[in-house]
Amino acid sequence: MGEKAILCGYYGKGNGGDEALLATLLQMLPDHVQPIVLSGNPQETYSRYGVESCDRNSAFALWEACQKADYFLWGGGSLMQDVTSWASPIYYGGVMGFAQQQGLKAIAWGQGIGPLKRPFTQWLTRKVLEGCAAVSVRDRASADLVQTWGITPVLAPDPVWALTAEPWGASWPKPTVAITLRPHATLTPQRLQTLITALQILQRETAAHLLLVPFHQGEDLALAAAIAPQLQGPVEIIQEPDPIKLKGLFQQVDLAIGMRLHSLIMAVSEGCRAVALSYDPKVSQLMATVGLPGWEMGQLPEEAGAIAQVFGETLAGAGIEDEAIAQFKTEAQWHRDLLHLVMSKTP
Repeated sequence: MGEKAILCGYYGKGNGGDEALLATLLQMLPDHVQPIVLSGNPQETYSRYGVESCDRNSAFALWEACQKADYFLWGGGSLMQDVTSWASPIYYGGVMGFAQQQGLKAIAWGQGIGPLKRPFTQWLTRKVLEGCAAVSVRDRASADLVQTWGITPVLAPDPVWALTAEPWGASWPKPTVAITLRPHATLTPQRLQTLITALQILQRETAAHLLLVPFHQGEDLALAAAIAPQLQGPVEIIQEPDPIKLKGLFQQVDLAIGMRLHSLIMAVSEGCRAVALSYDPKVSQLMATVGLPGWEMGQLPEEAGAIAQVFGETLAGAGIEDEAIAQFKTEAQWHRDLLHLVMSKTP
Protein backbone atom coordinates (compact mmCIF):
# COMPACT_ATOMS: atom_id res chain seq x y z
CA MET A 1 0.00 0.00 0.00
CA GLY A 2 1.45 3.36 -1.07
CA GLU A 3 1.79 6.41 1.13
CA LYS A 4 0.93 10.00 0.31
CA ALA A 5 2.85 13.23 0.89
CA ILE A 6 1.56 16.80 0.69
CA LEU A 7 4.10 19.03 -1.11
CA CYS A 8 3.92 22.68 -0.10
CA GLY A 9 5.89 25.50 -1.75
CA TYR A 10 5.46 28.48 -4.06
CA TYR A 11 4.02 26.18 -6.73
CA GLY A 12 1.65 27.01 -9.59
CA LYS A 13 2.61 30.69 -9.47
CA GLY A 14 4.55 30.94 -12.73
CA ASN A 15 8.00 31.13 -11.14
CA GLY A 16 10.55 28.98 -13.01
CA GLY A 17 12.80 28.57 -9.97
CA ASP A 18 10.03 27.30 -7.69
CA GLU A 19 8.71 25.04 -10.44
CA ALA A 20 12.23 23.64 -10.78
CA LEU A 21 12.23 22.87 -7.05
CA LEU A 22 8.91 21.06 -7.43
CA ALA A 23 10.17 19.08 -10.44
CA THR A 24 13.29 18.12 -8.47
CA LEU A 25 11.25 17.08 -5.43
CA LEU A 26 9.02 14.91 -7.62
CA GLN A 27 12.14 13.26 -9.12
CA MET A 28 13.55 12.64 -5.62
CA LEU A 29 10.43 11.24 -3.91
CA PRO A 30 10.55 7.51 -3.13
CA ASP A 31 8.54 5.46 -5.63
CA HIS A 32 6.07 4.25 -2.99
CA VAL A 33 5.08 7.82 -2.01
CA GLN A 34 2.34 9.55 -4.02
CA PRO A 35 2.45 13.38 -4.07
CA ILE A 36 -0.41 15.79 -3.44
CA VAL A 37 0.77 19.25 -4.55
CA LEU A 38 -0.63 22.43 -2.99
CA SER A 39 -0.71 24.74 -6.01
CA GLY A 40 -1.81 28.20 -7.05
CA ASN A 41 -2.98 26.59 -10.30
CA PRO A 42 -3.93 22.95 -9.57
CA GLN A 43 -5.04 22.18 -13.14
CA GLU A 44 -1.78 23.41 -14.63
CA THR A 45 0.26 21.48 -12.04
CA TYR A 46 -1.72 18.31 -12.80
CA SER A 47 -1.32 18.81 -16.57
CA ARG A 48 2.45 19.41 -16.39
CA TYR A 49 3.48 16.76 -13.87
CA GLY A 50 0.59 14.28 -13.91
CA VAL A 51 0.23 14.38 -10.12
CA GLU A 52 -2.67 15.03 -7.78
CA SER A 53 -2.97 18.72 -6.96
CA CYS A 54 -5.27 20.96 -4.93
CA ASP A 55 -5.81 24.67 -4.26
CA ARG A 56 -3.16 26.04 -1.88
CA ASN A 57 -5.58 28.75 -0.70
CA SER A 58 -8.44 26.41 0.22
CA ALA A 59 -8.56 25.47 3.90
CA PHE A 60 -11.00 22.67 3.09
CA ALA A 61 -8.70 21.27 0.36
CA LEU A 62 -5.80 21.28 2.85
CA TRP A 63 -7.89 19.57 5.53
CA GLU A 64 -9.09 16.98 3.00
CA ALA A 65 -5.51 16.30 1.85
CA CYS A 66 -4.32 15.91 5.45
CA GLN A 67 -6.93 13.23 6.06
CA LYS A 68 -5.38 10.95 3.44
CA ALA A 69 -1.69 11.90 3.66
CA ASP A 70 1.13 10.47 5.76
CA TYR A 71 3.74 13.20 5.24
CA PHE A 72 3.87 16.96 4.85
CA LEU A 73 6.85 18.47 2.96
CA TRP A 74 7.90 22.04 2.66
CA GLY A 75 9.36 22.03 -0.81
CA GLY A 76 12.56 23.97 -1.35
CA GLY A 77 13.15 27.69 -1.44
CA SER A 78 13.02 30.76 0.79
CA LEU A 79 9.58 30.09 2.24
CA MET A 80 10.33 31.23 5.79
CA GLN A 81 11.58 34.80 5.33
CA ASP A 82 9.84 38.08 6.11
CA VAL A 83 11.81 40.50 3.94
CA THR A 84 9.66 40.39 0.79
CA SER A 85 6.45 39.69 2.73
CA TRP A 86 5.48 39.01 6.33
CA ALA A 87 2.52 37.01 4.99
CA SER A 88 4.79 34.31 3.51
CA PRO A 89 6.03 32.79 6.80
CA ILE A 90 2.55 33.14 8.29
CA TYR A 91 1.10 31.05 5.45
CA TYR A 92 3.83 28.40 5.29
CA GLY A 93 4.23 28.20 9.06
CA GLY A 94 0.46 27.98 9.44
CA VAL A 95 -0.07 25.10 7.02
CA MET A 96 2.97 23.23 8.39
CA GLY A 97 1.65 23.66 11.95
CA PHE A 98 -1.82 22.48 10.91
CA ALA A 99 -0.40 19.38 9.21
CA GLN A 100 1.65 18.57 12.30
CA GLN A 101 -1.48 18.90 14.47
CA GLN A 102 -3.21 16.46 12.11
CA GLY A 103 -0.50 13.90 12.88
CA LEU A 104 1.43 14.03 9.60
CA LYS A 105 5.18 13.41 9.68
CA ALA A 106 6.72 16.71 8.59
CA ILE A 107 9.91 17.37 6.62
CA ALA A 108 11.48 20.73 5.77
CA TRP A 109 13.33 20.06 2.49
CA GLY A 110 15.90 22.18 0.65
CA GLN A 111 15.11 25.28 2.68
CA GLY A 112 16.64 28.73 2.72
CA ILE A 113 15.64 30.01 6.19
CA GLY A 114 15.55 33.77 6.75
CA PRO A 115 16.14 36.60 6.92
CA LEU A 116 13.58 36.74 9.76
CA LYS A 117 13.35 40.28 11.13
CA ARG A 118 10.27 39.93 13.32
CA PRO A 119 10.21 38.11 16.68
CA PHE A 120 6.90 36.40 15.82
CA THR A 121 8.13 34.95 12.51
CA GLN A 122 11.31 33.77 14.23
CA TRP A 123 9.23 32.05 16.93
CA LEU A 124 6.85 30.49 14.37
CA THR A 125 9.71 29.18 12.22
CA ARG A 126 11.49 27.66 15.19
CA LYS A 127 8.26 26.10 16.50
CA VAL A 128 7.34 24.30 13.27
CA LEU A 129 10.94 23.22 12.55
CA GLU A 130 11.13 21.69 16.04
CA GLY A 131 8.10 19.60 15.04
CA CYS A 132 9.77 18.25 11.88
CA ALA A 133 11.10 14.71 11.59
CA ALA A 134 13.97 16.03 9.43
CA VAL A 135 15.29 19.32 8.06
CA SER A 136 17.54 19.98 5.07
CA VAL A 137 18.83 23.44 4.15
CA ARG A 138 20.65 24.78 1.10
CA ASP A 139 23.07 27.32 2.58
CA ARG A 140 25.41 27.79 5.53
CA ALA A 141 23.52 30.82 6.94
CA SER A 142 20.30 28.76 7.22
CA ALA A 143 22.21 25.89 8.86
CA ASP A 144 23.80 28.25 11.40
CA LEU A 145 20.44 29.81 12.26
CA VAL A 146 18.56 26.55 12.89
CA GLN A 147 21.51 25.14 14.84
CA THR A 148 21.12 28.03 17.32
CA TRP A 149 17.64 26.57 17.92
CA GLY A 150 19.06 23.15 18.72
CA ILE A 151 18.08 21.67 15.34
CA THR A 152 20.67 19.72 13.33
CA PRO A 153 19.94 20.02 9.59
CA VAL A 154 21.39 18.33 6.54
CA LEU A 155 23.31 21.04 4.67
CA ALA A 156 23.54 20.48 0.91
CA PRO A 157 23.56 22.59 -2.27
CA ASP A 158 20.20 23.73 -3.67
CA PRO A 159 18.26 20.66 -4.88
CA VAL A 160 17.95 22.07 -8.43
CA TRP A 161 21.63 21.22 -8.99
CA ALA A 162 20.42 17.61 -9.16
CA LEU A 163 17.38 18.18 -11.42
CA THR A 164 17.60 15.93 -14.49
CA ALA A 165 17.06 18.17 -17.52
CA GLU A 166 15.40 17.39 -20.83
CA PRO A 167 17.60 18.30 -23.82
CA TRP A 168 16.36 21.49 -25.47
CA GLY A 169 16.61 20.20 -29.02
CA ALA A 170 17.04 23.45 -30.96
CA SER A 171 20.36 25.26 -31.05
CA TRP A 172 21.42 28.81 -31.90
CA PRO A 173 24.42 30.41 -33.59
CA LYS A 174 27.45 30.57 -31.33
CA PRO A 175 28.04 32.29 -29.08
CA THR A 176 24.60 32.24 -27.47
CA VAL A 177 24.08 34.35 -24.35
CA ALA A 178 21.04 33.96 -22.08
CA ILE A 179 19.95 36.88 -19.88
CA THR A 180 17.58 36.53 -16.93
CA LEU A 181 16.67 39.82 -15.28
CA ARG A 182 13.90 40.52 -12.78
CA PRO A 183 12.27 43.75 -11.64
CA HIS A 184 13.80 44.84 -8.32
CA ALA A 185 14.49 48.06 -6.44
CA THR A 186 18.24 47.53 -6.96
CA LEU A 187 17.78 47.35 -10.74
CA THR A 188 17.29 51.10 -11.15
CA PRO A 189 16.50 52.57 -14.58
CA GLN A 190 20.08 53.85 -14.76
CA ARG A 191 21.60 50.43 -13.96
CA LEU A 192 19.27 48.75 -16.43
CA GLN A 193 20.37 51.15 -19.15
CA THR A 194 24.02 50.49 -18.29
CA LEU A 195 23.43 46.72 -18.58
CA ILE A 196 21.68 47.18 -21.94
CA THR A 197 24.64 49.22 -23.19
CA ALA A 198 27.02 46.50 -21.95
CA LEU A 199 25.01 43.89 -23.90
CA GLN A 200 25.17 46.09 -27.01
CA ILE A 201 28.97 46.22 -26.66
CA LEU A 202 29.13 42.44 -26.14
CA GLN A 203 27.09 41.86 -29.30
CA ARG A 204 29.28 44.22 -31.34
CA GLU A 205 32.46 42.50 -30.17
CA THR A 206 31.33 38.84 -30.32
CA ALA A 207 28.26 38.77 -32.65
CA ALA A 208 26.46 37.03 -29.79
CA HIS A 209 22.94 35.67 -30.23
CA LEU A 210 21.00 36.92 -27.20
CA LEU A 211 18.18 35.07 -25.45
CA LEU A 212 16.05 36.97 -22.93
CA VAL A 213 14.68 34.29 -20.60
CA PRO A 214 11.96 35.48 -18.20
CA PHE A 215 11.81 33.05 -15.27
CA HIS A 216 8.65 34.54 -13.77
CA GLN A 217 6.11 35.22 -16.49
CA GLY A 218 4.15 37.70 -14.38
CA GLU A 219 7.19 39.72 -13.31
CA ASP A 220 10.00 39.26 -15.83
CA LEU A 221 8.26 39.13 -19.21
CA ALA A 222 7.43 42.85 -19.43
CA LEU A 223 11.05 43.68 -18.59
CA ALA A 224 12.35 41.36 -21.31
CA ALA A 225 9.91 42.89 -23.80
CA ALA A 226 11.17 46.39 -22.92
CA ILE A 227 14.84 45.39 -23.35
CA ALA A 228 14.58 43.45 -26.63
CA PRO A 229 13.99 46.44 -29.01
CA GLN A 230 17.06 48.21 -27.59
CA LEU A 231 19.45 45.44 -28.65
CA GLN A 232 20.74 45.87 -32.21
CA GLY A 233 21.89 42.29 -32.84
CA PRO A 234 19.87 39.05 -32.97
CA VAL A 235 17.68 38.64 -29.88
CA GLU A 236 14.84 36.31 -28.87
CA ILE A 237 12.52 36.14 -25.86
CA ILE A 238 12.23 32.52 -24.68
CA GLN A 239 9.20 31.58 -22.58
CA GLU A 240 9.41 28.02 -21.24
CA PRO A 241 7.09 27.09 -18.36
CA ASP A 242 8.42 23.52 -18.01
CA PRO A 243 11.44 23.69 -15.66
CA ILE A 244 12.89 20.41 -16.94
CA LYS A 245 13.05 21.83 -20.48
CA LEU A 246 14.13 25.23 -19.16
CA LYS A 247 17.17 23.67 -17.52
CA GLY A 248 17.93 21.82 -20.75
CA LEU A 249 18.02 25.14 -22.62
CA PHE A 250 21.30 26.01 -20.87
CA GLN A 251 22.99 23.03 -22.54
CA GLN A 252 22.82 25.13 -25.73
CA VAL A 253 24.00 28.40 -24.12
CA ASP A 254 27.59 29.63 -23.90
CA LEU A 255 27.10 32.35 -21.26
CA ALA A 256 24.29 33.03 -18.78
CA ILE A 257 23.89 36.46 -17.19
CA GLY A 258 21.41 36.21 -14.36
CA MET A 259 19.78 37.87 -11.39
CA ARG A 260 17.56 34.93 -10.48
CA LEU A 261 19.19 32.27 -8.32
CA HIS A 262 17.87 29.26 -10.19
CA SER A 263 18.79 30.64 -13.62
CA LEU A 264 22.40 30.61 -12.41
CA ILE A 265 22.16 27.17 -10.78
CA MET A 266 20.57 25.69 -13.91
CA ALA A 267 23.22 27.27 -16.13
CA VAL A 268 26.28 26.22 -14.13
CA SER A 269 24.97 22.70 -13.48
CA GLU A 270 24.54 22.21 -17.25
CA GLY A 271 28.13 23.33 -17.90
CA CYS A 272 27.33 26.89 -18.99
CA ARG A 273 29.57 29.82 -17.96
CA ALA A 274 27.74 32.42 -15.87
CA VAL A 275 27.91 35.98 -14.52
CA ALA A 276 25.76 36.81 -11.49
CA LEU A 277 23.93 40.07 -10.78
CA SER A 278 23.00 39.73 -7.12
CA TYR A 279 19.89 41.41 -5.70
CA ASP A 280 19.62 39.07 -2.70
CA PRO A 281 21.91 37.37 -0.13
CA LYS A 282 21.04 33.95 -1.59
CA VAL A 283 22.57 34.96 -4.94
CA SER A 284 25.63 36.42 -3.21
CA GLN A 285 26.04 33.13 -1.28
CA LEU A 286 25.96 31.20 -4.57
CA MET A 287 28.59 33.53 -6.06
CA ALA A 288 30.88 32.93 -3.07
CA THR A 289 30.30 29.17 -2.94
CA VAL A 290 30.75 28.47 -6.65
CA GLY A 291 33.22 31.24 -7.45
CA LEU A 292 30.99 33.03 -9.96
CA PRO A 293 32.08 36.37 -11.41
CA GLY A 294 29.64 39.25 -11.13
CA TRP A 295 28.48 42.00 -8.81
CA GLU A 296 25.99 42.80 -6.12
CA MET A 297 23.62 45.22 -7.83
CA GLY A 298 24.63 48.08 -5.55
CA GLN A 299 28.25 47.61 -6.67
CA LEU A 300 27.52 47.38 -10.40
CA PRO A 301 30.10 49.45 -12.34
CA GLU A 302 28.72 52.68 -13.79
CA GLU A 303 30.84 52.20 -16.91
CA ALA A 304 29.15 49.81 -19.37
CA GLY A 305 32.50 48.95 -20.94
CA ALA A 306 33.78 47.51 -17.65
CA ILE A 307 30.71 45.27 -17.41
CA ALA A 308 30.99 44.18 -21.05
CA GLN A 309 34.64 43.31 -20.48
CA VAL A 310 33.71 40.86 -17.68
CA PHE A 311 30.94 39.40 -19.87
CA GLY A 312 33.45 38.90 -22.72
CA GLU A 313 36.21 37.47 -20.51
CA THR A 314 33.78 35.01 -18.89
CA LEU A 315 32.46 33.97 -22.30
CA ALA A 316 36.00 33.27 -23.48
CA GLY A 317 37.10 31.69 -20.20
CA ALA A 318 37.12 28.14 -18.90
CA GLY A 319 34.07 28.28 -16.62
CA ILE A 320 33.59 26.16 -13.50
CA GLU A 321 35.53 22.88 -13.52
CA ASP A 322 33.57 19.74 -14.35
CA GLU A 323 34.73 18.08 -11.12
CA ALA A 324 33.32 20.93 -9.04
CA ILE A 325 29.97 20.80 -10.87
CA ALA A 326 29.81 17.03 -10.36
CA GLN A 327 30.48 17.54 -6.65
CA PHE A 328 27.63 20.05 -6.29
CA LYS A 329 25.28 17.66 -8.11
CA THR A 330 26.33 14.73 -5.90
CA GLU A 331 25.93 16.71 -2.68
CA ALA A 332 22.53 18.03 -3.81
CA GLN A 333 21.38 14.39 -3.79
CA TRP A 334 21.71 14.47 0.00
CA HIS A 335 18.26 16.09 -0.01
CA ARG A 336 17.00 12.95 -1.76
CA ASP A 337 18.80 10.70 0.69
CA LEU A 338 17.05 12.45 3.58
CA LEU A 339 13.62 11.83 2.01
CA HIS A 340 14.37 8.16 1.46
CA LEU A 341 15.66 7.77 5.02
CA VAL A 342 12.57 9.35 6.64
CA MET A 343 10.10 7.73 4.24
CA SER A 344 11.67 4.27 4.29
CA LYS A 345 9.08 1.49 4.45
CA THR A 346 11.26 -0.58 6.75
CA PRO A 347 10.51 0.03 10.44
